[in-house]
Formats: sequence, C-alpha cells, structure tokens
Amino acid sequence: MIKEVFPIKTYQKFFQQLLQLYRPFENNLNIQLNKHDLHRAQWSILHCLFNYESATLVELANYQSVEKPTITRTITRLEELGYVEHVPSKDRREKRMRLTELGTKIYNEVRTTIDQYEQDILEGITEEEQLSAIRIMGEIRNNILK
Repeated sequence: MIKEVFPIKTYQKFFQQLLQLYRPFENNLNIQLNKHDLHRAQWSILHCLFNYESATLVELANYQSVEKPTITRTITRLEELGYVEHVPSKDRREKRMRLTELGTKIYNEVRTTIDQYEQDILEGITEEEQLSAIRIMGEIRNNILK
C-alpha cells in the first residue's frame, strides 16, 4: 500500500476517492452488463429512454456528456439490436428515439441485474447517507457546469 507522506487536504481526499471509486465501479458495471451483451453507454441510453420515454440524439448526448457522433454510433447499434426506434417528429432534422417493445423487455431484465449489483455495493450505507451523497454529487455537478 502506498504510504501518505504529506497531509492531504479534505477536498483533495474527496476527489481522490471519487476517482478511485469511478474506475472499479465502471469495470464491474460492464461485467454485469456483459451478461446481457451490453456496455455502459448502451445501458445509459436504455435507462434514459425508459425513464423519459423518448429523447433526441442531442438530448442523449447531453445526458451522457458526450459528443453527438458517439451517441449516433451507440444508437445505430441499439437499432440493429431492435432495442430502439425513431419516433415520428414534426421537425425532420430532429432524430427522436424511444425504446421498442423488445428494448423495454431487455431494459427490465438488465435492470434486475443492475439493481442487485447496486444494492450489493451500497451494503452498509443507509438510505439517508445515500440521499445525502446524491445531493452532494448534484451540487458538485452544478458547480462544474456553471
């Protein structure tokens, strides 16, 4: 184990912990998603479309904080799998997507797997502590996006 030589400030420890948390979470999440032949970017889109019913490619790009071409590639793959489809729109320039019936079925199957994973890694952390962390993360994100 690496030994701390100089005292680290609290805010520095906070962000160091955040960085050390992100990678293992992402790796293990992808292991769970691989059971369903999906990866995190695809899951994030399925999750968004399930919870918001439909979204444009621009909205999905903003939701994931990625560029539109990245979303376009992921959407194309999800369309090939039969999980998402275009929603007819008045504006022909706007590409609005939604889950298909199969996409909704897959979302619910994957959600069961992810629910178990998330509950396992939150073991010992109370709902109150989770809500506090959610609030804090939201405030930090807002400060970043100012």
